[in-house]
This record gives sequence, C-alpha cells and structure tokens, in this order.
Amino acid sequence: MPESPTIPPGGHPAPWRPSHNPWLIATAVMAATFMEVLDTSVANVALPHIGGNLSATTEEATWVLTSYLVSNAIVLPMTGWLGLRFGRKRLLTVCIMLFTAASVLCGMAPNLGFLIVARVLQGIGGGALVPISQAVLLESFPPEKRGVAMATFGMGVVVAPILGPTLGGWITDNYSWRWIFYINLPVGIFAVLMAQAFVEDPPYIRHGRVGGVDVLGFGLMSLWLGTLQVILDRGQQEDWFSSTWIAWFAVISVVCLVGFIVREFRTPHPIVNLHVLKNRNFAAGVLLMTVLAGVLYGTTAALPIFLQTVMGYSALQSGLTLSPRGVGAFVMNFVVGRLVGKVRNRVLITIGFVLLAAASFWLGNINLEISMRNVIMPSVLNGIAISFIFTPLTTAAMGYLRQDQMANATGIYNLMRNLGGSFGIALVSTIIVRRAQVHQALMVGHLTPYDPAYMHELAAATHALTPQSGSVLAQMQAQGLIYNTLLQQSSLWAFVENFQLFGFLCLACLPLVLLFKRARPGAHGPVGAH
Repeated sequence: MPESPTIPPGGHPAPWRPSHNPWLIATAVMAATFMEVLDTSVANVALPHIGGNLSATTEEATWVLTSYLVSNAIVLPMTGWLGLRFGRKRLLTVCIMLFTAASVLCGMAPNLGFLIVARVLQGIGGGALVPISQAVLLESFPPEKRGVAMATFGMGVVVAPILGPTLGGWITDNYSWRWIFYINLPVGIFAVLMAQAFVEDPPYIRHGRVGGVDVLGFGLMSLWLGTLQVILDRGQQEDWFSSTWIAWFAVISVVCLVGFIVREFRTPHPIVNLHVLKNRNFAAGVLLMTVLAGVLYGTTAALPIFLQTVMGYSALQSGLTLSPRGVGAFVMNFVVGRLVGKVRNRVLITIGFVLLAAASFWLGNINLEISMRNVIMPSVLNGIAISFIFTPLTTAAMGYLRQDQMANATGIYNLMRNLGGSFGIALVSTIIVRRAQVHQALMVGHLTPYDPAYMHELAAATHALTPQSGSVLAQMQAQGLIYNTLLQQSSLWAFVENFQLFGFLCLACLPLVLLFKRARPGAHGPVGAH
C-alpha cells in the first residue's frame, strides 16, 4: 500500500483506498457499532430490576442512563481530534476494549454507585465508536458504493435501538439484568480482533500533525453538553424551569455553548472543527438528522409506554409489537442502498419524510379498541421511512467533504443524532404528562349529575354491579370504573397529540431538503455522493 496518494496526469491526488476488502472492514466496524448503539436502549426496560436488585429507587436508577449519555455526548464531537492525535485504528481498538471491559464491570456491579461509574467508562469508550465506524466506512468504499456502505451502517444505527427493548426485556425476564452487559464480551473480543486485522489509518492520519489540547474548548464543551443532558433527562421530573437548579443548569449550558462556539472558531487548533458547518450540505444534513433522531427515539419511547400503561401489554408483548419496525428498516436498507447513486438523494429523502409523516399520523389515529395489528402496520411503515431517509441523508451530508474532514464531521453528525434523540424523549415525556392533565381537567367537567351521558353510564354500571356488591357500594365502584376510563381517555389523547406533532415535524422538514446541492463525482476532491 502506498504511503501517500499517487498523482495522476490530471494533477489531483488519487483517493486513498484500503489494502483490505471494504466488506471485511465493514464487518469489523459494524460489530462495534451495533454493540454500542444497542446498549443505549437495551438497559431501559431493565431499570426497575436494576433498582430493585441494587436497593435503589427507579428515579435513582435512571442515572444509569444519564451517566452513559453525558459521557458519551462529551466524547462524540472530539472523535476527529482524538483520531488525529492517537491514530484512528489505535483509538478504535482502545475504545472497543474500554467499552467491553466497562460492560463486564457493569454486570459485576455490587451497588448503584459502582454501576454508575462503570456506565461513565462505558460511555467514554462508546462515544467514539459510531463516528469512527462511519468515517472508516465512508473512506473505505469508493463514492459509487457509499450508498450500500451507509445502508449497512444504517442497519446498526436504526435497527439496534428498535431491537434493544425487546432483547433487554427477554434477557431480564429469563436470566438477569446483568446479562444485558455480559453479552457485550464476546462481541467486543470479535470486534477487537477484526479491527486489528483489517482496519488501517489513511495517509492523512499517519502523516498528520495535530496541535496541543484545547483545554478551554474541552471544558466549555463538557459543561454545556453535560448540563444539557441532565436537563433533558431530569426536566420533566423536576417540573422544568420551575426548579431553581434546572434554571441555573440552563443558564450554564447556554453560556458555555456560546463560549464554546466562539472559542472553536477563533483558536488555531480547535478540539472540534466547527468550520465544517459552513458546508451547506453538511449543515442541512445535521439539522435533518437531529429532527429524524427526535422522531425515531421519541416514537420508540412513546409506543411502549402507551402499550403498557394504557393498553395493558406486558414488556415483552410491547417489544414484540415494535420489532416488525426493525424488520421493515432492515429489508428496506438494502433496497435504498442500491437506489443511492441512481436516484437523487433529495427525492429519496423527500419520500422518506412523507412516509414518516404518514406513519406518525397513522399512529395518531389510535384508540382504546385497537388490536396489535393497528400498531404493527404503521410501525413497519415507520421503519421503511427511516431507511429511505438515513442512508441518502448521510450520503448527501458528506457529499462535499474531503476525506480528512470525515472523522470530525461524523463526530458532530452523531452528536446531533444523540441530542436529537434526547430532545425527542424529553418532548414525549412532557407531552404525555402535561397534555394528559389538560384533557383530564377538561373531561372531568362532564362527570356531573347534569350530564345525561354520564348519568346513563353510571346507572348502567351500578345496575350491573348491584347483585354482587349492593346498591351503595355498586354506585361507588361504578364511579371508580368511569373515572378510570376517563384517565385512559385523557392519556390516549396525549399520545394522539404526540404522534400528530411528530407528523407535522416531518412535513416541516420537506423545505429543508431543497437546501442540498447535487454532488457530482470528482467535483470536490474524492467525494461524489450522488
């Protein structure tokens, strides 16, 4: 393999190509990616078991998720700088080893404090895995095959969060919550061996030079991301800005964000190079990915809550109801991967957002009489829609970037994917609680002796219960049954409004798709995404 790109007669350096088969490299990095992305959702359903086993409340157990997200978010945008500083292959190997070792420590945790520290280490190791994998795939495949490469990558990023709750619920019910962490050990060992054998650093990393550590930039980034993640995770429980410490955290986050942006644009050696956001395609892609992640993670969070709290499904049943969405995404990823390069990315992305809006509005038609099929069908459409968006969106966003910009760009791109998911989950939790309260207050006004419909239902229920309970107790029981129905209806309306909001968000993204320029092979260096 040559140490530097050759110069053809045209005068432009030939793009670097790895010495190994790109699909072997894809296998190596996708094992790490799937393991990391799966772990962001597999622990959710096990929180009650974790809290009970470690003598902690459910509220305290949520720090198992928050600690991981905070450390993960801080490392994500630094991936490009870390790769230049230590070498991408070495960084990838160390991150996989750290993530795997931390997973074993999570499974061994004797108390909640130990588990939280292990999850912080796991987040540090996992933060760089997804952007490194994405950058390696984009650089390893020629431009005309990057659509297929991103489809492969999309299987891990899109399907893993969908399968995570089902897998986590099955493992927790049949074995122990500790095994949701132990299962990472064989996958991690396989990923390390594959990375050592097939992943290699391109010349610009092997011969590159990086400046000193931007300590101020790192500190500002850590503060704004850390405080923002805590706000999003704890905001609803603390009644958002009614809480003094939430308000202060918001002030600190905003001030540090502004300081971080100013610092990174002015320093000669930024820890995160924000100049890449001046690229129109990349900036539009980042914005659309943020919204897409919000809808994906928000829907993934809302549906299990609806099925379990309103419809009475078990954790495993709700997981099985959502699994077909993963099947739809899995199958369609291959189809879309073949279409990228033949059909304009803007067309594919537009189709995807229209289908995603249709799936969200379809879910907005739910009621208390629906069957499992009424949730499965729009969920499958949701998975198909995400596949139409994810691969073309990533290809279009990176279409005008040079190879040496990929690692930094993928770090920012995946950071915004994570933050979009956090915003989506926070939005869901707020809407479900607040709007249910509003509908409850409106509907309870009908439970009066002056409402004929209420009096008719009360009389019918009382008559049915009187033979078993007596007239006085039967009337109290009838009132309780009617009130429980009211609570179900108010919660139902909150979920309906939540899904409808997601539908309108998807439609609002359609004008942004027009911002994408059509990248042509050879137009800007080595990348020609369309």
